[in-house]
Amino acid sequence: MRLRSLLYVPASSERFIAKAHERGADAIILDLEDSVAPDQKQAARDGLKHAVAQAGRGGATVFVRINAAPALRMADAEAACRAGAFGLYVAKTRSPQELNEIASQLAPIEQEIGRPPLAFVALIEDAGAILDARAIARVERVIGLAAGGEDIATSMGAEPLPDVLRLPKLMVHLAAKAEGKLSFGMLPTVADYRRLDVLEAAAREAKAHGFDGASCVHPSVVPVLNASYAPSAEQMAWARTVLDAAQAAEAVGRGAFVLNGTMVDAPIIERARHVLEQAGDLR
Repeated sequence: MRLRSLLYVPASSERFIAKAHERGADAIILDLEDSVAPDQKQAARDGLKHAVAQAGRGGATVFVRINAAPALRMADAEAACRAGAFGLYVAKTRSPQELNEIASQLAPIEQEIGRPPLAFVALIEDAGAILDARAIARVERVIGLAAGGEDIATSMGAEPLPDVLRLPKLMVHLAAKAEGKLSFGMLPTVADYRRLDVLEAAAREAKAHGFDGASCVHPSVVPVLNASYAPSAEQMAWARTVLDAAQAAEAVGRGAFVLNGTMVDAPIIERARHVLEQAGDLR
């Protein structure tokens, strides 16, 4: 599954939902949390039964970001489940136990309606959750982690400066990768979506660190993320050359070989295979 770009759409906005499938995003996140006013949350939740299908018309994977407040969380999760969402963005995840509780309450509903289990992306948004991020990533339903920079800074009593957030974000990223899960985000926080050049540089830096994609709040950012988190033509050409040479070496019983003056062995072959998998081009 490629999730290079994940576009947030307010679940309370029929106008934005109607156009979500035209934006080219790999995923749409229907947001019940920050972008929905308190007096609109019930209506937005009720509207998921139509919004999920609308948002997914172009083939995008549809997530629902649920509220962290206990009074809202399970009702949001159940509505997303019944509406047919692929998964949940679980705001302010603090522990594996929280996710397991949501899963245990969803399981009988999923069985009742005959649908696959909802996938979870855990949003890590405070200092304590960062320290527990690897345990959170181990939860069976979790397919990925993302760090919420502004909330993390607030929880630390810090300013959301790039130097402040770099380490926490990398810790969340490493926790995801240590458990073989996806990792979403960029290292600096880029608040101005009009600075596409800055966004592109940040996304390419994140891709170099192994991040799989990032979320955005404006459709203009989607093409930048799709391009930045995909392998370049040069990377794909390198990967094909490595795998072709590896196949030839294997045919004569060699596991390691020299290619263009560089020693190639198992980790490099695996990296080449991963490049083509990301591009959907693995032969």
